[in-house]
Amino acid sequence: MTRIGPAAAAALAALSAWAPAATAQAPVEPELVVFAAASLSGAFQDLGAAFERAHPGTRVRLNLAGSQQLAVQIEQGARADLFASADERWMAFAAERRLLAGPATVFATNRLVVILPASNPGRIGRLEDLARPGGKLVVGAESVPVGAYTRQVLARLAGAPGFPAEYERKVLANVVSQEENVKAVLAKVQLGEADAGVVYRSDAVGSAARHLRLLPVPAARNVVARYPVARLREARAPAAAAAFLALVLGPEGQAVLTRFGLEPVASPSSVVPSAVAR
Repeated sequence: MTRIGPAAAAALAALSAWAPAATAQAPVEPELVVFAAASLSGAFQDLGAAFERAHPGTRVRLNLAGSQQLAVQIEQGARADLFASADERWMAFAAERRLLAGPATVFATNRLVVILPASNPGRIGRLEDLARPGGKLVVGAESVPVGAYTRQVLARLAGAPGFPAEYERKVLANVVSQEENVKAVLAKVQLGEADAGVVYRSDAVGSAARHLRLLPVPAARNVVARYPVARLREARAPAAAAAFLALVLGPEGQAVLTRFGLEPVASPSSVVPSAVAR
């Protein structure tokens, strides 16, 4: 592989009806191109490898980047068979431009966490400290899903018990860099180029967690990031795309997502009306 419930049953049944041969492990196209949000890197690399083992002779190519970058690339004609976004905004962008072959399905969720370098140069001990003057914070750009979610969390914390009403403004005044994907935020904090950053909880698990300190966001003030996936209208490998989608929605795929810190959904649900994708 190279990089570049009832409702669940219904979703899988629909996929099987669309491409029964593909979901039965029958031969599919020799190359599948999957555009996936950067926060899905580890999980989709594992899923790609599993798919290749199940379909000898088929290669999975992953393009891992910010959802906004991927959506624009697809709009501009980049070859892709499947699109997995870190938010519904950019999937809707693709649907509005008639780029999808059908409705998108939410297949996982995520939440935000504040990360600090292990050495904690900013001496940050709680979320309130992010508003202290002189801090260095790195976040996603507002067009990036993690950046939009970050601003939602800051707005929810502003005025909450223990947080000043101007908390959001004060924290954003400390932003020294706005990144185009969440992995860039993670890297800058790991390298000590910032006192803190905001990433998905799934980015701060495994080996990455050994080099970080974490500040959890209270559940009542956090956001639930919903990840939709859809086949693309101009897919050159529609059978392989349907089979990969079935893998993601099935038990094996959901187990992989869980292992990488994402939260599987009990009942995958469509989020983009099929009328939009006509």
